[in-house]
Amino acid sequence: MKIDISCLRHLLKNASLPERPLGFSFQQTSVSFLLFDKKELHLLAILKADNKGYPWRNQVALPGGHVDEADKSNIDAARREMEEEVNISRNNVEFIGSLGHFQTLNNKDIEVFVGIWNGEGNIRFETAEISKVLEIPLNSLIKIHIESNFHGRLPDVMELVYPFEDVVIWGVTAKMVHFFIELLYPYIENKGE
Repeated sequence: MKIDISCLRHLLKNASLPERPLGFSFQQTSVSFLLFDKKELHLLAILKADNKGYPWRNQVALPGGHVDEADKSNIDAARREMEEEVNISRNNVEFIGSLGHFQTLNNKDIEVFVGIWNGEGNIRFETAEISKVLEIPLNSLIKIHIESNFHGRLPDVMELVYPFEDVVIWGVTAKMVHFFIELLYPYIENKGE
């Protein structure tokens, strides 16, 4: 699957995106949904470190973190966190829009920003926070989505999983992946129909 940036930008601009919840006290966080072309379209994700007591221990996540007071905006926080966590310069990513807001059980509101990474730069990360960086073919996630009959519905947290190699994408990260694939679904060829 090749990415048409103008088509994706149009989809994000015109989609009904999940909004920030009103009336609740959530801590604001931002993540980068980084896509890049490596013979086929891939998603860059991270596996959080195995730190005892860490709420995201051994979970697949997207590069990101809390919005700090020094950040000018949520997208600024996403850019800063991307540089801090995986050493990808903001100059090597074209951010094309927000995928919306997703909430966690521990009161985090996560705004997801879709970016196209040009593949330049050396990925580096702190092993105290991240076990490894994952380069996940988008077609593999789409195949799971179709074979698991996820299209047209949002399965519960126990069912909504995307296994990849020796890890499983689940929870709020799986919701983000699910939402993105559903957004692209009309443009996916060979849906196994």
